Amino acid sequence: MQFDDVLRARRSVRAFKPDPVPYEVVAELLTTAARAPSGTNVQPWKVHVVGGEARRRLEAEVLAHRETEPDTGPEFERNGKRKEPYISRMRKLGKDMYTLLGIPKGDQAANWAQWSRNYKFFDAPVGLIFTMDKDLGRMSYLDLGLFIQTFMLAAKVKGLDTCAQGAWNAYWPATRRVLNVPDDDYIVCGVALGYADETAPVNQLVSEREPLENFATFHGFE
Repeated sequence: MQFDDVLRARRSVRAFKPDPVPYEVVAELLTTAARAPSGTNVQPWKVHVVGGEARRRLEAEVLAHRETEPDTGPEFERNGKRKEPYISRMRKLGKDMYTLLGIPKGDQAANWAQWSRNYKFFDAPVGLIFTMDKDLGRMSYLDLGLFIQTFMLAAKVKGLDTCAQGAWNAYWPATRRVLNVPDDDYIVCGVALGYADETAPVNQLVSEREPLENFATFHGFE
């Protein structure tokens, strides 16, 4: 695939087939992703990869934590103070997705049922939890993001699909316990990895992107 083709083909997949992804493939993708840019070569990324029984246990314990224990909230501020135009973009995506799923506005039970699928990695056979040393600064979050994007693009080249999941920063005590994540690491996010179920309506979703003139300012060009 040409690079432009990979960029356009990558999307957030929220329904996967059960087809397995071998260890060797995941290891190759992570090795490739490790070539991502990193300021002063800090390479802040750490990854916990789950499949099989380990994935099922993580799913079960995180969902049980949500039902039986108070919501601890995220470990760190994730979203800041959102304002326009960011709120409208977020709401547009949510409306488009829930329309495809047939979930009406205000149906809290159906909303939670769909949101909880994050903690099943949307049925993907492989899940990845990304963590980072708490002492590192904001620039290291950029490095981690570059690593994750490189991983997702490398996966697409191999015919695999992904979904980046900020939801894993919630209910983090269960994730920390199951995966033995050190207390001095933040649980930043997750990624689901597998093969898209093309029959699932939710996978028809294509998020919109702003035109160039809405986000780029050129200086010194005629």
